[in-house]
Order: sequence, then structure tokens, then C-alpha cells
Amino acid sequence: MKEKKESLSCSFCGRDKKDTNVLIAGINGHICDHCIRQANGIVNEELDSREKRELSRNIRLVKPTEIKAFLDEYVIGQDEAKRVLSVAVYNHYKRLMQPTGDHEVEIEKSNIVLVGETGTGKTLLARTVARMLNVPFTIVDATVLTEAGYVGEDVESILSRLLQAANYDVRSAERGIVFVDEIDKIARKSDNPSITRDVSGEGVQQGLLKLLEGAKVNVPPQGGRKHPDQKFIEIDTRNILFIAGGAFDGIQRYIARRMNTKAVGYQSAKERESISNTALLRYVSPQDLKSFGLIPELIGRLPVLTHLDALDAASLKSILTDPKNALVKQYVRLFEMDNIKLEFKEEALDLIVEKALEFKLGARGLRSICEALLNDAMFHLPSDERTERLVISKSYAEQKLDLAVMKQLKAVG
Repeated sequence: MKEKKESLSCSFCGRDKKDTNVLIAGINGHICDHCIRQANGIVNEELDSREKRELSRNIRLVKPTEIKAFLDEYVIGQDEAKRVLSVAVYNHYKRLMQPTGDHEVEIEKSNIVLVGETGTGKTLLARTVARMLNVPFTIVDATVLTEAGYVGEDVESILSRLLQAANYDVRSAERGIVFVDEIDKIARKSDNPSITRDVSGEGVQQGLLKLLEGAKVNVPPQGGRKHPDQKFIEIDTRNILFIAGGAFDGIQRYIARRMNTKAVGYQSAKERESISNTALLRYVSPQDLKSFGLIPELIGRLPVLTHLDALDAASLKSILTDPKNALVKQYVRLFEMDNIKLEFKEEALDLIVEKALEFKLGARGLRSICEALLNDAMFHLPSDERTERLVISKSYAEQKLDLAVMKQLKAVG
């Protein structure tokens, strides 16, 4: 009996028991630890390749030029931001579909920062890209995030919302897109690191680091504050693309200061004179984000930095009329449903743009102005069966956009 035990060997590779660390007995055979590790590697590789095949079927991956062309249909202007975003998104999802195997080069993901004034299209860009790729997408306001121990939402709530957007499909959520809005609002208020607990600044940035870089995080599926007894779901954030956006109001001061001290001499002075204050954002750099109050560790995990230009009159007018979901087209459709033909005169559109520029409301302000302009008509005309046509002229617009409404819009802006 003793000799029989000593003669045991692995049924797969033939190794004797004395040449293995562990030899596991089955019904009609044995397997050693070497074969178990090899089989585990084969299984993982097969599952990984199967997952990538499924990923390629579900995600609509297109070339950067096609991504930009799709964005052009919904977002007016911002060509530089579109190009940078298209390349970053394409490289990220190309990285996910990289064939399984031993690669010397490991491709890291490129999270993105969009810097631009309010109403310039940061959220719309991210939402449109997610719609094109057919991946889960969620928007999170960074101002509601707080450091652990304070009333508010923990950073893990970001992934809870993404999980809900993916209909609680963990695999799908792990390749989604998260847009973190108002990222500038969690900047620390001074350039000196805080040694105490900071309710709205550095502590939240520290909490975001593990999510941005990639880690396995235990996520409360329904949010952690109101449902403390729920079971956690583990989500790997390595393949989640994070897009951060913020107005960074006042960052122009840091950009101007940096550019003024960059060089001395007559030539550099002439170059500085040609740079207008409104165009300073195009020269934004990671150094300026650090001066504004973002910690270097967070900036390093958001390596792709681009800007959105302030919208001029021509861009605002195009937003009103040109995109597939242009505001004018939306209101025309609303009135069509009541069998009323709505028309805007060019002078009325110019007035709307003029008011949006006057109060610095950006693209969001266009809807506020249109609502104030058309509110009376949308209230009365559905009940008036005699009216078949409504023409918005400049005089009509000036009459409706009275002083009281404008004051209210200005307060909002």
C-alpha cells in the first residue's frame, strides 16, 4: 500500500508526486499544482478573449475623424476640444479591445479634463460621445461629494450612479464613461496643503485618486447613506473613462501670470500683446490647474487637458438653428404638435443671441430666454383653435422679454 502511494503521478503531465508541491486526487486521476496554474491561465485567457469579443460587439468603436464628425452634428464649434476628446476616447476603447497575450507595453488609460466657461458644451460633448459608443454614462456633480465623516455623498456614489445607468450590469459599468462636473469646486482654497480635515477641498480630491487611477472598489448599489445594510458590489475602475469638467473661474489670472514671467525681451512683449484675455484659456496647462488648487496627484491622473472657447454671437446663433436638436427645431416641433406653424425672424434670433451675450448665460441661457419669450404663446395658443401660425419678430420678442424677466435672467446668470 505504501509503494502504491509513492508511485502516484499527475494524470496530465506525468510528474511524480515527489516532483510536485500538491497532487490533488480526483475520481479516476490526479492533477498537480503546475497543471492547475497552467489550466487557470488558459481559462482566464479564454474568458478574457471572450469578453473582448463581446465588448467589440457591444461598443460601437469608430475612428477619431468619425467621432468628431458625429460631434459636429450636435455641438457647434469647439474644434480643438472635439479633436482631443475624439483621440482620447478612441485610444481608450482601443486599449480595452487589445488582444490578450504577453505584451511588453501596457497601455494606460487617459482620463480627460475639459476647461471652459459655463454653457460652452462640456457636458454635451461627453454625453454625445457616450451615446455614439453605446456605453453606460453618468454625470456626477463634484460639489455634492464630501470627505468621509461629513454629511454628503462619498466618492463611491459616483460608481453607484454608473451602476444604475448600466442597469446593474457590472461588466457593462466597468467600461462606461463618468463625467465629473464642477471639478474646480473641490479645489483647495490655498496653495498650502491642509493638515486638518477640509470639508470641500483636498480631502475629496484624495478620495478621487483611487477611482481615477484604477482600483477595485466596493460600491453600495443604492448609495451608502440611506441604505447602510445593503450588500456591496465590487467594481474595477481600470477601464472606466473619467471626463472631468469645470469652469475654473479666475484661472486666467494664473495663465496670464505664468505667461508674463515666461520670457523677457521686446519680442515676448509683442507676443503677449497679441493674446487677448478671452483667448487665454487656450494656453491652459497642468501648472495652472495646480495653481488653481488641484493637487498634483489628481492632475497626474487626468493627463489629457483641453479647453473650450467662449461662445461668440455666430456660435450662439448656430446653436439656435443648426444642430440636429437645435432649440428652434425643438420649439417648432412642440408647436407642430398643436397644429401651429412657428417661425422665427432673423432679427428675433439676433435679439436672443444679444441678450445671451449681454448676461453671459452661454448656450444654457438661450433656452431660458426662449422660454421667457414663448411662455405666453405656449400657454394660450393650445386652447385657441383659430391660430395656425405664429411669427416671432423682433418687436414681438422685445415686447415679451420685458424688463422684469430680464432682471430675473440676469440674477440667474
